[in-house]
Formats: sequence, structure tokens, C-alpha cells
Amino acid sequence: MAKYPLTVPAKRSTALSDEDAVVAPASPRASGSGFLSFRYSSTIVSSHGGRTQVKAKRVSLQDGKLSTESFEGELDGHVHDDAVHRAQQEVLEEAAPLLRILRWMLPMR
Repeated sequence: MAKYPLTVPAKRSTALSDEDAVVAPASPRASGSGFLSFRYSSTIVSSHGGRTQVKAKRVSLQDGKLSTESFEGELDGHVHDDAVHRAQQEVLEEAAPLLRILRWMLPMR
């Protein structure tokens, strides 16, 4: 016989009674109050072999719904040239006021 007898403590009850249970209903989310929403879009216009290829993609996450749209098409070759020309014009129009301000730094002729 062992010098120190082994004693097993009485088993405790781990069951919860109805009085111990706390249940809180989940509150419904208000529409449009999502903490995360975004929109992303990209358009690629390229020219190859006299034809203009257009690829567009839009992705958005709003009110917990993810939606995607994509488009691919082909146009005449001059469309690419027109799009590049318009993009260059817009950049130059935006940069013109800044360049006028910095004009005084340029060397005089």
C-alpha cells in the first residue's frame, strides 16, 4: 500500500442552467453602413495590326456584395490614336498652370 493515498476530488457540474445563459440577439446591420466598400475600374486600349482592342473591368464591393463587370471589344485603328491624343492634351492642360508658375526659374533667352 502506498504511503500517500490518492484522493480524487468530487466531480464538479459544468452544465449551465437556464438562469446562467445570456443570449443577446444580433442587431441587423443598417443598409449602407458597411465598414468597407470600394470601387475599382481599369480600361486598357491597345493598337495592334491596324485595329484597336479595348478591355475594361469594373469591380465594386458595396453593402457586402461583390460585383464585377468586364468587357472586350475591337474598333478601328484610328480610335487608339485619338484616345492617346486626348490623354496627352488633358495632361498638358493640367500641367500648364504649374509650368506658368515655374516659368521664372527657366533661363532667359
